[in-house]
Amino acid sequence: MSATTVYLETFGCQMNELDSELVRGQLSTLGYTFSDNPDDAQVVLFNTCSVREHAESKVYSRLGIVGKRKLAGENILLGVLGCMAERDGLSLLQRYPQVDIMCGPGELDKLPSLIDAARRSEAATAAERTALAGNRTRRSAALSAVQDDLENLDLSRAFDPVVAGRSAFAAQVRITRGCNKFCTYCVVPNTRGAEVHRPPDHIIDECRKLADAGAIEITLLGQTVNHYRYEHGAAVTIDGREAAQIGPGLAAFRAAIPAGKRVTTFAQLLRRIHDEVPHIARLRFVTSYPRDFGRDILETMRDCPRICRYLHAPAQSGSDRILKLMNRGYTRGEYETFAAEALEILPDATIAGDFIVGFPTETDEDFEASCDMVRKLPFKNNFIFKYSPRPGTVAIDRFPDDISNELKKLRNNVLLNLQSETSARVHAAWVGRTVDVLIEEVCTQRDAQPIRGGVELRWERNANNSTDTSRATLRGRTAGDLIVSMDTPHGANANEFVGRIVPVLLQNSSALLMHGALIAHPATGHKSNVGTTSANTLVP
Repeated sequence: MSATTVYLETFGCQMNELDSELVRGQLSTLGYTFSDNPDDAQVVLFNTCSVREHAESKVYSRLGIVGKRKLAGENILLGVLGCMAERDGLSLLQRYPQVDIMCGPGELDKLPSLIDAARRSEAATAAERTALAGNRTRRSAALSAVQDDLENLDLSRAFDPVVAGRSAFAAQVRITRGCNKFCTYCVVPNTRGAEVHRPPDHIIDECRKLADAGAIEITLLGQTVNHYRYEHGAAVTIDGREAAQIGPGLAAFRAAIPAGKRVTTFAQLLRRIHDEVPHIARLRFVTSYPRDFGRDILETMRDCPRICRYLHAPAQSGSDRILKLMNRGYTRGEYETFAAEALEILPDATIAGDFIVGFPTETDEDFEASCDMVRKLPFKNNFIFKYSPRPGTVAIDRFPDDISNELKKLRNNVLLNLQSETSARVHAAWVGRTVDVLIEEVCTQRDAQPIRGGVELRWERNANNSTDTSRATLRGRTAGDLIVSMDTPHGANANEFVGRIVPVLLQNSSALLMHGALIAHPATGHKSNVGTTSANTLVP
């Protein structure tokens, strides 16, 4: 009997990408195979996101396509995973009868049994085909963290460099799940539940296994990653092992650790991973909450050279009034203090974030405050979104969506243009320096113009992994997340550079990327005739 083929498509954030990786590994160990073509699959799974309307619209479109195939007689099992499944619950099954199974992000360990039940019997009940946390309160779900099988899903992951493809050198590790912030525009606290922190030893063991499997860059993930705080002895299994535990209240991050308690803070976790897993060349983390970002974290980043000096900390708005309506818990001034302290301790750090335009009641003055913030702070980049009411959020019921779509589009474009100007300034400041770049992919250059004053290039990935690299361009990232392109050295096979960290002299810049010249490649000996006497060598 041939193996069942699965097509798995992921929408949304890095957290979803990691969830999909864990699902893939889980099903692969059970004999399922995977295809990149949904037409070849007997099981089609969509791992969904409900944070952005655009991603959600894509999912609905895909459901319609698979529904037509099923009506035409194809034997396909269709599953919806992730936040949309959790948020919509059984109503999704009623609106889209072509959906066979649903599994929330906190129940992914149950996915194999859901697939098995649906495949064994067309008469399987909705209860047998769904695994959602919606029937539990956030508090009761959090209290059961010690019995949470989802922790076992993280621990049992199988990082396969062959499956990972061009990202075989990079991996992600979840350190917290859920969120306690309750921003009024966000549904994540309800779809992913309360904050649950993993035991530090589990995290370090996972990082060590990934490094042993060939990963040289690891990104630690959490909705508010700097809120990681594990109190030893507070949650143990029956046999005495440390277990995942609920996160403390926000006040815990603004007070000293009580005497007699042994606690691993986020700064201490970073240092432990850095020191105990030396094969990791780069250690990243996302996403940071700007308030409660302790000086101890910045000092740890300063003292540990393999921790990337990159901070993704969403501001969301430059208006104190809008920040209050969003329930962000900080003012613009507090965000700017965070940024100033970060750059004082880490002068070569880069900062990125998110902004929402067109939030309910946003006036011209509120929007101008966001524009002013983007002009003044050295944001490497910002992800800028138009506000859209999301089902399950506080804002959709509390605030009327009173900003027209035309005005949202206008403000979105204005802020994007301002960010482009800021990005260009930030990138230009790096020209002339030598930096280490992790090569991520090989691209072929089409209609390329020399980068002069911000002329962009268009790229096409070298998807067939061809060794014909006469027109190939290497592209990668610095530790500060600057995107860098460079020519392949004459006579070299471009593909041998992928997954390696190489020194590059940055020569030109634009709003979106840097262009440089590879100085030398330690593994191959390929050298450039570029001089480095005036370059400043930065820590990796």
